[in-house]
Amino acid sequence: MSNKVYKSIELTGSSEISSDDAVNKAIARASKTVHDLKWFEVIEERGRIENGKIESWQVILKVGFALEE
Repeated sequence: MSNKVYKSIELTGSSEISSDDAVNKAIARASKTVHDLKWFEVIEERGRIENGKIESWQVILKVGFALEE
């Protein structure tokens, strides 16, 4: 059995391509300074509309990682 302790942080990613791209960008950027990310959970999705079309996506997510010993 594992005795690890995990911490979660909240991120907000944005993209002009898709909500998936917004999630990927947020995780990629966070992984540059937060090491050993283990999981993510999408909390909220929203987008911006301009001239009747989706202009951009914004995704709020929680990511978790194990605290070092």
